[in-house]
Amino acid sequence: MTATLDKTTGGAGGGTARPAVRRTTTDSRRFDTALGWSPGLGPSLVLRVVLCALALFVFASPFLVIISGAFDDDTRTTALSLFPGDITLNNFTVAGDRGVWSYFANSLVIAGGGLLLQMTVSVLAAYSLARHRFRGRALVLMLFLLTMMLPEEIIAVPLSLVIGDLPVLDISLKGTVLGVIMPVGIWGFSVLVMTEFMKEIPAEIEEAARLDGLGELRLLWQIVLPLCRPALGVIGIFGFLMIWDQYLLPLIAANDPSDYTLTVALAVLRTDVEVGSGVLLAGAFIALLPSLIVYLCLQGSLIRGITAGATKG
Repeated sequence: MTATLDKTTGGAGGGTARPAVRRTTTDSRRFDTALGWSPGLGPSLVLRVVLCALALFVFASPFLVIISGAFDDDTRTTALSLFPGDITLNNFTVAGDRGVWSYFANSLVIAGGGLLLQMTVSVLAAYSLARHRFRGRALVLMLFLLTMMLPEEIIAVPLSLVIGDLPVLDISLKGTVLGVIMPVGIWGFSVLVMTEFMKEIPAEIEEAARLDGLGELRLLWQIVLPLCRPALGVIGIFGFLMIWDQYLLPLIAANDPSDYTLTVALAVLRTDVEVGSGVLLAGAFIALLPSLIVYLCLQGSLIRGITAGATKG
């Protein structure tokens, strides 16, 4: 509702000007949303609800099948349903007997160590690229981006040779967790995200910190990193998922099946004729949990990082 003031004068006897209020009304029943939904029931609203329900079913049904099959007592390999029949934990017991928990521990060590190394390298590289000027900076950033354009299948053979005989040091990393951690320690996506985020930090903050006597490492640790928490959440989530979902790298870096990660072990478990779908889905459920936990813990930073990148400039 809006109101405007109009001046009117008195009659012939003279009078003071007094305001006259003219009010215009708007439709108070109007309801706008980002999706353009209307509050009234109609064909358009029904169609949108049906489409949203269909999309939710398509994306949620695989998770429901995993959860249902993991706790279902039906051992038939073709019995998949959205809801379990007889609930049991026997599938997890059989999966544990097949060494799933050992593979799970290997995956946690590799994902934790690889993510720590990747974030450390990304922060240091991004700080150099974003806050310092030197010759060849654009070339270095381009080389980081080129690593994102090479499929794993192309570099699998040369990477296997490097892991088997590390140049200069002349040692073999096969059969060790370092054989998987070292190759994932640098990821162009993480370096790019951190570089672009650090570029947006005002130079005045850095100049004031230097006047207070802060060195490079203290400046990075006490000033720059706290301002980059949203970006750290973004690279933390995507970096963990990238390392956790590795399949080809742990396969070529292993000397023995006991060196496999959980993703590789699930593929091997699938070929076991004595194992039903319930045991396989129990292993898939175990593999799914860390990704969900990491996402739920860092989703706030992920959303802030995405929105900050969308509104800058």
